[in-house]
Amino acid sequence: MDTSSVKSFIGHHIDGQEYVDNGLKIDVYNPSTGEILGIISSATDVTIDKAIGSAQKAFETWKETSLSKKTSILFNYKALLEKNIDKLSALISEDLGKTKNDALGEIRRGIENVEYACGIANSVKGEHNKNISTSIDSWSQFEPLGVVLGITPFNFPAMVPLWMFPLAIAAGNTFILKPSEKDPIATQYLARLFSEAGLPDGVLNVLNGGKETVNQILKDPRIKAVSFVGSTPIAKHIYNSATINGKRCQALGGAKNHALVLPDANIKQTVNQLLGAAFGSSGQRCMALSVAVTVGGIEKKLIEELKLAMNNFNIGNQSNNDFGPVVSREHKENIIELINSAEEEGAQIVVDGRTFKPKETKFKNGFFLGATLINGVTPKMKSYKEEIFGPVLQIVNVSSFNEGLNIINQNPFGNGTCIFTSNGEAARYFNNNVDVGMVGVNIPLPVPASYHSFGGWKDSFFGDLNIYGPDGLRFYTQRKTITQKWPSSNIDDIKFSMPTNN
Repeated sequence: MDTSSVKSFIGHHIDGQEYVDNGLKIDVYNPSTGEILGIISSATDVTIDKAIGSAQKAFETWKETSLSKKTSILFNYKALLEKNIDKLSALISEDLGKTKNDALGEIRRGIENVEYACGIANSVKGEHNKNISTSIDSWSQFEPLGVVLGITPFNFPAMVPLWMFPLAIAAGNTFILKPSEKDPIATQYLARLFSEAGLPDGVLNVLNGGKETVNQILKDPRIKAVSFVGSTPIAKHIYNSATINGKRCQALGGAKNHALVLPDANIKQTVNQLLGAAFGSSGQRCMALSVAVTVGGIEKKLIEELKLAMNNFNIGNQSNNDFGPVVSREHKENIIELINSAEEEGAQIVVDGRTFKPKETKFKNGFFLGATLINGVTPKMKSYKEEIFGPVLQIVNVSSFNEGLNIINQNPFGNGTCIFTSNGEAARYFNNNVDVGMVGVNIPLPVPASYHSFGGWKDSFFGDLNIYGPDGLRFYTQRKTITQKWPSSNIDDIKFSMPTNN
């Protein structure tokens, strides 16, 4: 599959094959040019039933497939992802507008989770006790759930799906994937590569569509668990809908990630870290640092350095640029509205990206915004309260460490945060007292490695087991505990009491 072949109708992926139906048509845009890249069809009820039925049938065989066979397929998949990484990154760049390096980074972080899934044989080892009572042994083992659902966002069309389905499938489940309707092309390619790696038909199916498709899938009793990444309002809806229908659910929502910058921070290092974390991927990351809380008057020097660097940004969709467009015209307009609101409420627009125009004519209709820096923001402002999800960095100025910490803790989101300091005691206190799920010390994007787990607190996460890593494995499995005795030829007497350890 090359990038030219996808500028047409994009079907579903069912039973290892592309499947076309007559559902509601949705245009997929190239954010760099504003042109229609392709057309998808929202899955009809018949298509949804076909996909879930395919997954249900495949589960009966897949759950009994040997660990060695599963591992072999996963290793094949990892190799194919690495072999086709340039092609996949090109699809992401065209579909979402990411720069080449950003797209490559996304895929590599996704591959890390495939690597973790390759160790499934070690991960699902149970626990065993011999002679818990006389001649009685007991052990636990981890069993797959059945058919599980993943709903993924537009901002990481490769990485977030790879957070979900490789581990779920390695654990013996079959998977229905519903990618974002805004950029499904790269995600579809992931599924095709998995089939090429030897994955049996029906184990991974991909359905296109919007909220109507999701709501229909959530009603189906054959779906046993739901993984979701997206905005908080939708995360709440997904979690409530899934749980009320008796399904497990992990729903990762939005964020308002803060960096606490102390007076002893290394300014040059802090600026470099803030720039990458705030503006990488055009700020369209749930882990993007959108707020810098500056302590004790350090903001003046920090802003000077930020402003100087931001004026030299290269913005476009080529490999030598810093970041590309936002995902859609509607999203661009919403970001501008939030910048306008900050200005109207008294904040200072230090660097204004609202009027940015790309240099190349072919990008004149693209959904580009320049980097924006806003100083004097307060927690009462609309731009602070809402997730901007764009290339905007806001500065909140405070007089003390505790005042800054309180601002972070009082925010309804609790996804990621970090502290910039040279003081180990301050960092330790911050780590122990900040009410946020993922914390970095002089690291602005504290995304855990694949063998840990990813998840925030408060309105950034709904559920009890985080995504990927050890928590992910527990989410996609259920514990079965077996207690066993093989009696001698003599028939045991009837016992009416509970077993003891005699």
